[in-house]
Amino acid sequence: MNVREVRLVFCTCPDTASAQSLAELLVQQRLAACVNLLPPIQSVYRWQGQIERAEEVQLLIKTCADRMEALSAAIVEHHPYELPEIVAVSPSAGLPAYLDWIRAQTREES
Repeated sequence: MNVREVRLVFCTCPDTASAQSLAELLVQQRLAACVNLLPPIQSVYRWQGQIERAEEVQLLIKTCADRMEALSAAIVEHHPYELPEIVAVSPSAGLPAYLDWIRAQTREES
């Protein structure tokens, strides 16, 4: 695995305010190049033996493989959920210049 491989990370938040706060933190700390906040979505899931329904804001976080550990730690620390969604996928293709931009924006500052 190339540590500079791009990752797209999915994370849901309970509301716009917590989503914006988390997104800004991740970009500010160079853990993400960009975070998209999608309009409220309806989620249906099983939690502690019960079927739950919730309106949530979906985050699409662009980062690199070598930033995943720090990104996950920041989400867990600052997220209001006991168990936040952190699911990463590897894009099979993308505009090379855009992927390079993600890599550049998520380099740790020296």
